[in-house]
Amino acid sequence: MPKKPEVLAPAGDAERLDAALQYGADAVYLSMTHFGMRTAPQNFDETALAAAVQKAHQKGAAVYLTCNILPRNEEIAQLPRYFEAAAAAGVDALIVADMGVIGMAKRYAPDLPLHISTQFGVVNYATARELYDIGASRVVLARELSLAEIAEIRAKTPSALELECFVHGAMCMSYSGRCLISNYLAGRDANHGDCAQPCRWRYEVIEPSAPDARYTVEETKNGSFIFNANDLNMIEHIPDLYHAGVTSFKIEGRAKAAYYAAVTTNAYRVATDGFIASGYAADYRPDEWVIRELQKVSHRPYTTGFYFGMPTQNLAYGGYVREYQVAAVAVDWADGILTVSQRNRFVQGDTLEVLEAGKPPFTLSVTALFDGEGTAIEAAPHPTMLCRIPCDRPVEAGSLLRRAL
Repeated sequence: MPKKPEVLAPAGDAERLDAALQYGADAVYLSMTHFGMRTAPQNFDETALAAAVQKAHQKGAAVYLTCNILPRNEEIAQLPRYFEAAAAAGVDALIVADMGVIGMAKRYAPDLPLHISTQFGVVNYATARELYDIGASRVVLARELSLAEIAEIRAKTPSALELECFVHGAMCMSYSGRCLISNYLAGRDANHGDCAQPCRWRYEVIEPSAPDARYTVEETKNGSFIFNANDLNMIEHIPDLYHAGVTSFKIEGRAKAAYYAAVTTNAYRVATDGFIASGYAADYRPDEWVIRELQKVSHRPYTTGFYFGMPTQNLAYGGYVREYQVAAVAVDWADGILTVSQRNRFVQGDTLEVLEAGKPPFTLSVTALFDGEGTAIEAAPHPTMLCRIPCDRPVEAGSLLRRAL
């Protein structure tokens, strides 16, 4: 029986964790408040981590804890406590990127499997085998690899070594994410999870003899985004990834909203389940509605990265494509009335789209709108306010309602 591929979703905080679990993640990756590569999200303290692990396990999902920064001397003394807390919380693996960290993890949390982060820059089978020999159970391969290279790594490494690859999300312009631009331009260390993303900024050329004259590299009114990588999207290539030997399909985005976590997890869950149901057919393709879902989150133009060779790149576009906005989250449905918790303003007369886990979205017209007390209102302007909307079909709690922009 072929091993089922894992859908691995980001969880930057408790709300994003709930979204990933609601929409079918097999596993989530997250961080405590230190030693993770994303400082922007809230992340989890020790108490919250234990609660997150318990919630995920109740849903049958695994939790992988990041410790993938490159720590400085003064941080080393804090690592034993971090690993002991991780083990106590019951996480399913540690994601690590530094040889010293690997050694300390084996010493202070010896029972926890080790996943080698993409920050380590694994691009060949020799490195993967050495990491396996020192205790790694999984390597997260560098995003610069082609499917052919991944297949060779799979063929030349122990079958027990799992291979994880990114399938969706933002792409760093630096090799395996090891970048110094943020350190130089913003004083924020990318290798400590504090990247200011200066590769997304607009750049112009200045000639010293004419400092007041600024020239864009591309002839566009928006400037030039010469460092700005497009976003990865492999939803139509699940068979290619699987047959190359990828064990885990990883979605980037711990710093992104719960809506993003929900929509991307749902799309890859449905696509992966469809692929499995097809008998792992090489010509499997997801339904069009699944492919379309990934256009409904905020994203840069999509690419397939390096999987099929050198990626195409839009050097003159640095903004996001944003077609939809989450309007509310379903709380309860009874007797033809849907109770929701508002997230962004919507009004009577709007047409909303309801996304339930594993199902194509359906349209809901806001023919009437009531507040939590049942009083008729024309608009829902207040964040998290309870509203009631007539709806002739049941809706699962936690489902998302969104509005086209």
